[in-house]
Amino acid sequence: MALIYGKQDLEGLTKGEAVCCLLTNGLGGYASVSAAFSVSRCDQGILVSAAKAPNVRRTLVHRLRERLRVGDRWDYLSSQGFAGQEGEEDGWRQLSAFTWDHTPCWRYQTRGVQVERQLCMAWEANAAAVLYTVENLSDSPCLLEIVPQFKFASKEDALTRRDMTLTYGAGKVTAGEEVCYLTTDARVEKRPQGWELLAYPRDAQDGRPGEGLAASCCAVTKLVRPGKKQRFAVVFSDAPGSFDGWQLLERYRERKLALAEGCGLAHPMAKALAAAADAFICRRESTGGKTILAGYPLFSDWGRDTMIALPGCCLSTGRYDDARSILRTFLAYEKDGLVPNLFPEGDAPPMYNTADAALLLIDCVWQYYTRTGDLDFVKEAYPVMERIIRAYRKGTRHGIAMDGDGLIRAGQGMDQVTWMDVCVDGVLPTPRHGKPVEINAYWYSALRVMETCAKALGCSDGGCGTLAKKVKKAFAREFYREDLGCLKDVLCGEPAEDQLRCNQIWAVSISFCPLSKAQARAVTETVYRTLYTSCGLRSLWPGDPQYRGVYNGSRFQRDMAYHQGTVWVFPLGGFLLAWLKTHGNSPEAAAQVRIWLEALEPMLREGCAGQLPEIYDGDFPAQSKGCFAQAWSVGELLRVLEALEAIEGLAPAKQTNTGEDDPI
Repeated sequence: MALIYGKQDLEGLTKGEAVCCLLTNGLGGYASVSAAFSVSRCDQGILVSAAKAPNVRRTLVHRLRERLRVGDRWDYLSSQGFAGQEGEEDGWRQLSAFTWDHTPCWRYQTRGVQVERQLCMAWEANAAAVLYTVENLSDSPCLLEIVPQFKFASKEDALTRRDMTLTYGAGKVTAGEEVCYLTTDARVEKRPQGWELLAYPRDAQDGRPGEGLAASCCAVTKLVRPGKKQRFAVVFSDAPGSFDGWQLLERYRERKLALAEGCGLAHPMAKALAAAADAFICRRESTGGKTILAGYPLFSDWGRDTMIALPGCCLSTGRYDDARSILRTFLAYEKDGLVPNLFPEGDAPPMYNTADAALLLIDCVWQYYTRTGDLDFVKEAYPVMERIIRAYRKGTRHGIAMDGDGLIRAGQGMDQVTWMDVCVDGVLPTPRHGKPVEINAYWYSALRVMETCAKALGCSDGGCGTLAKKVKKAFAREFYREDLGCLKDVLCGEPAEDQLRCNQIWAVSISFCPLSKAQARAVTETVYRTLYTSCGLRSLWPGDPQYRGVYNGSRFQRDMAYHQGTVWVFPLGGFLLAWLKTHGNSPEAAAQVRIWLEALEPMLREGCAGQLPEIYDGDFPAQSKGCFAQAWSVGELLRVLEALEAIEGLAPAKQTNTGEDDPI
């Protein structure tokens, strides 16, 4: 699914920086620059390496300053804004087109010379290749000059001091003990160290430092005679090795094309998202298995995000081995009935501050089984699943425990154990202590999964089936509001109890729904009327006094808006799946969902080419914010596309066991 941006899309640096690209290496390392070939935030770069997979990441090569001389006239090909000075690199003026087709390509035309630049990464190695093709149709020699600018800093750090000494020699740039290797078939020359103070407008609008330094000490040059066409590569890496840049490009594209064509989905948009999902699945060095990064460039691998993203990113795309590896990692780290919400690096122990990840893990095992029929894996996972259920019944950390009515309460003190987990300066913008609606929907579904798996394994379900019946009655009685056709958000005896939030949709879309058909349909339609936008669901109804429709400003301002009306992309998947379920998975329902999904294509063009973002403003969801590529956004929409293709007959249904007595 190629995306093409022309001059109409790239007029000026601001417009050119509204779109970026992302390439990844399966280790957590990445390359990301704007469509104007600039960095608009400090965590972008040509080579952001994974020093320890997947979360210890360092920006080695931040950007490239490029100039083209034709005769005695210089023109920029790169673009960049600078802090504290007027003027900019205006390569966007020479840029004819930027295209994304699994890898990015920039095409320039100036003074009779055409330049094409491509960018790619090595797989499971910290290496990035920048590939140039220069065709000189002028009557003068042309010289392309490329000046790499380095940071040698953690990806999130904006350099503020010029206290780093760079040297170039023997094919490598060194900064103290750090090294970046540079290989090319063009000419490299050593130059005096130089510094530039770059502007980061995307960071500035989010309250982060709006400027940072980058240093240079060498230049790559290529002379092309009139009437000649030449190509060359510049490869950066964190270790010595022989990298052929053109081979890296071919292999990277072959991998992405294979993932798109081999995912078992037919629609071009589904194939594009299957390739996009690959960015998030990577190796975790500390566990020796696979994991899912929540989002680029801000987030690491979190348990909750992993369990939400896994069904779409791995199961809908047929990546069952990866799914099994990820699940085994979390099963191995179960403790007190919980699974990690975060794997810190170094010697720090995992953090278990989540009430939903363990229940969603049970659902992931179920979804894996329904697609693969792999009962041996269910048998392997079942003892951990039993421990999770026992812990929730008896009580475990963070106030997570079952009440006498069978429902689960969670959260105490300053805990935030649901996905609305912001705590800023001692303030909980969305306190949800009590009985959150989605936690209890997951609880009911987990009990039904245990009951059904026990039958398949020929063992006792430990009373899960009986308890599930009790929970179902209590859920409908306590959460459902007949007057509004919606669900309470959290049973707590506070005004937050009756807030209209998107969390209720997962009570419908979860594998086993605790509502009647009529209740489930009413909830789905209420969510559509009050929270739906074409880009996602609002996290809070706009009529609520606490609603905040714009996400910007300082961190405090952003966090106060984060779950108070901000549009989130990933709940859109739950809503569309709920719509299909409550309308009988009919062709008519599928046709309606297809119409709604027409908004996906412009979302893939906006923000990060070929990816889906984390959030949008609640008032007018047009420009994406937060992470420009988010795993659960991609995963949840893949689940919708998979379900649609099964209804439409475009691809075979992958789900073979749907569970007994599911009311929807």
